[in-house]
Amino acid sequence: MIAQLNKEYIKTRPTKLFSRIVSYLFFEGRPLTTKGSWINPFLFFGYRIISFLPQIKKVESPIFIIGTGRSGSTLLGMLLSMHKRIGFLNEPKALWHFAYNKEDVIGSYSTDGANYKLDETHLSGRTASLIKKLYGFYLTTIFSQRVLDKYPELIFRIEFVKKIFPDAKFLFLQRNGYATCASTAQWIEDHQIKNKNEVEDWWGLNNRKWKLMLEQIIPASKILSPHLEEIKTLNSQVDMAAVEWIATMEEGISFLKKYPGSILPVKYEELTTTPETVLPKIFSFCHLGDDSKCIRYARLTLNTQSKKNKNTMIAPFLENSMQTLMKELGY
Repeated sequence: MIAQLNKEYIKTRPTKLFSRIVSYLFFEGRPLTTKGSWINPFLFFGYRIISFLPQIKKVESPIFIIGTGRSGSTLLGMLLSMHKRIGFLNEPKALWHFAYNKEDVIGSYSTDGANYKLDETHLSGRTASLIKKLYGFYLTTIFSQRVLDKYPELIFRIEFVKKIFPDAKFLFLQRNGYATCASTAQWIEDHQIKNKNEVEDWWGLNNRKWKLMLEQIIPASKILSPHLEEIKTLNSQVDMAAVEWIATMEEGISFLKKYPGSILPVKYEELTTTPETVLPKIFSFCHLGDDSKCIRYARLTLNTQSKKNKNTMIAPFLENSMQTLMKELGY
């Protein structure tokens, strides 16, 4: 079904059907490799109208799911979207692009230059105002209190987001590196689109995201920068995914140490096996209050989610870095 909905979700909390449909149709946008991109101009038109309006609702302590893609971020987002206080936006990159037009590393909405990493120096008053207006309008539209924004790449933009929302909460999602890389490679095999001289996949339009990583992220990485020239020669999807995982986990660990009160580490493996333990910790950290229906839905839907990780072979020069980070993350 659309908007990541299923029968059990609707049965457990039918009132959430409205908010998920509204989120999907009018706020999230359609990136590359998805159907329905024709709707994007209408969304941007709607954003422009909202930009001329006053902020109609104060946005308090928004919650962001960050990390590496294929780590269970959509799963976590849908579980938390069941919470009675939350409105869930699943990768609303169109919204962020409207507010800051140099953030699109994929090429879904622009092929101009982009900044993979953002901090407070990139932020203008206009951008901050637009995000607050859009979030506020969204919460008013769906009759909700707290925004949950799943946008994994925001892990490279924590300072940028915190400047807009000093009270923001971040859920740093982690998953076994080998399993993540295997999942990413499989996603590319299943979703890659080739059109004449263009390729659209995990790495954006004609490898746009990968090229930006090589230019802006890897040279600043203490772990990966010594291997930059070797990384530039990689063509295996698993190896490229390993580079992304290492860079992302390195960044997340750094900010976890810097802002321990704002960032909560969440392990995918623990979420899928003991949601009744993990979800209350998230509720407490985000000051949401308990929600028994949310936990019950997790118990009903996660019994088939937990699978044994398969050990995936990656380039030897990346192996040691991945093992070191996995040990630091508790794997």
